[in-house]
Amino acid sequence: MARASNQRARRTGLLLRWSLLATAALVAFLYYHPLARYVETRSSVQQREAEVRSLQSEKQRLEARLAESSTVVALAREARRINLVRPGERLYIVKGIREWRRAQAAREARKTAG
Repeated sequence: MARASNQRARRTGLLLRWSLLATAALVAFLYYHPLARYVETRSSVQQREAEVRSLQSEKQRLEARLAESSTVVALAREARRINLVRPGERLYIVKGIREWRRAQAAREARKTAG
């Protein structure tokens, strides 16, 4: 009788161990997906935060550029760049500057050589 009860106790202990192991495996399996999603979301949030920081710095740069471009000096410079003139001024377009510079350089070279 003692032998049967000892064998039954050993079986019960083994069954209890396997049940605990199966329960732990089930809990680990059930927690895997939420934990994986959490890690993925955290990574995504970090990427978005980096993107937000870069966009904020770009916004500041563009705002500074806008403030600078709305000054009278900058507007006048831009108007000159697109060939606008003030009332009363005349627009002169000079052509052949490259050829003139080459001729000047050749003349200077001849002076120094001769």
